[in-house]
Parts: sequence; structure tokens; C-alpha cells
Amino acid sequence: MELRHLRYFVTVAEELNFSKAALRLHTAQPSLSQQIKDLEKRLGIQLFNRTKRKVELTSEGESFLPYAQSTLLQADLTIQKTQKVANELSNCLSISFGPVAELKIFPNILPSLRFDYPDLKLNLQSMNEIQQQKALEAGQIDIGFIRENLTGPDLRSSLLFREKLIFLLPKTHPLCRYETIPIRALDHEALIIASVEHAPTLHRSVMHFAKQHNIKFNFIQHAGNILFNINSVNMGLGCAILPSYIEPMIKNHPNIAIRSLEIEPPLIDLFMSYNTKNNQKNIEIFINAIQNKKFQQLS
Repeated sequence: MELRHLRYFVTVAEELNFSKAALRLHTAQPSLSQQIKDLEKRLGIQLFNRTKRKVELTSEGESFLPYAQSTLLQADLTIQKTQKVANELSNCLSISFGPVAELKIFPNILPSLRFDYPDLKLNLQSMNEIQQQKALEAGQIDIGFIRENLTGPDLRSSLLFREKLIFLLPKTHPLCRYETIPIRALDHEALIIASVEHAPTLHRSVMHFAKQHNIKFNFIQHAGNILFNINSVNMGLGCAILPSYIEPMIKNHPNIAIRSLEIEPPLIDLFMSYNTKNNQKNIEIFINAIQNKKFQQLS
């Protein structure tokens, strides 16, 4: 039994006239009559009494009618809900981000995007670098802001900006007497470094800088996030080399100082990556919004 059989039955029951019912259903009367006969055969009951002058429901037909109407109503509601969900999904954009995007990208993009595209639903998900890469590759998110230049058959990346790494230390630290800290003064200093599991690009950049200039840091702690890095310096546990986007957060900090180094640390990149298999219409809307903004190198 198919829904069309029920729809044909209900229409005939409402009209009690096969010709009028056929017109409503945009079908031929012989075809409608055959569909009703097929339904009666499937059910094993007679639904209508038919004479040359009139059509009327049998007692079995009267009993079956409310069930048929309820089934059709439920089917229509299910279709409407499914279409609504599909429409909402088509108007949804999933974006993953780390702290730098939250502080430097979103305030410049999201207000105008909300104004220009009020029906576009944004699903914003905070993720570390490894989580973002996996989610992008799996197509679970549409766009990610990530330090790594991701490549793959379904992935595209564009460089947004490069930013400096800055040196943080407690204000009570002896090296605070320097405005520019000599490289050799960093030997054996306690350094809180981003963990390779959560921020591999930052971790590699700091390790490469230390190796390149033969700096023998004492790596005392691997931090899972930027906030832990900052708090560790605040508690006097050691120094840190972090991206410059955090500078406004600690500019007037009572316990943390920023110092230049004799040799500038490397720059670190931020890319916008997206999955080409996902909703390209919404991705293009966001890319255009990004391109309309000029993100300069952070210093």
C-alpha cells in the first residue's frame, strides 16, 4: 500500500463522486477506480458501495477513513519538517576556529555578515589545530582558521596574514632589565611551550627558532592552550613565546612583561581553509566577506 492509495481513497470519500475526485487528483477516472479496487483488494474489505446514481462509504470504509486521514496528515507533517531541516542545513555554515580568529577575524567579519545575510545560520566551533584538520578533512565543518597550510583533493587554503611571535616573561624576572634580550641570555631559561598535540605549528616554530640559534631552553611545561601559557607566565613558572595577537590582552598586565629579542622570532601564518565538497554557495559568501577586509600583518 502506498500513500497515493490513501490519498485517492480520502478524496473519493470526501467527494463521494469518482468524476469530481478524479478532477481534484488530476487523474483519469478509470485509473482512479482501478486504484481504489487495488486498495480494497490489499485491505480485503469493500470501502465503497457503488451504484449508477451514487457512491457511499461502507461501514468498513467509514472506520478506515479517519486512519487514512491521520496517516496522510502525519506524512505531510513529516515532509514539511524534513524540508524545513533541509532548508536550514542549506543555510548553515559550520566554522571552526582558534583564539586568533575569535579575537582578530570574527569581530571584523561577523557583524556585517549577519546584517547582509540574516538567514545564514553560523555554527561556530572552537577547536585546536589537530581537531580542525580532522574535521575539515572529514567534511564535518565548512571553513576553518588554522595555522597549517592544508592540502588535499577536497581542501583549499588561503593565507590571511602572518604575525610575529613575542617573548613574554614575569615582571619579576631578572631578564626584564633588558629592553632587548641577548640571545645567549636565554640559555637554560624555563620556557612554557605550546604542546605539539594542540598547536603543532606554533610548537614547531618555537623549536625551530631555538635549534636555529642554538638556544638551550629548559622546556618545563607543554601547554594545551594559549590561556594556560599566559597564566603560567603570570604565576612566575617561566617565559613563553606566543603569537602577537595576544598582546592587547596583556598590554597592561600587572605581572607580565613583553620584551624584544636580539634576534626576532619567526613569523607564524594563519590560513583560511575550506572543504570543496561542502556547501559552496555559503562558503563563497564567507570568502567574499573575508576578501572585502584587509587583514594586515599583526605586529
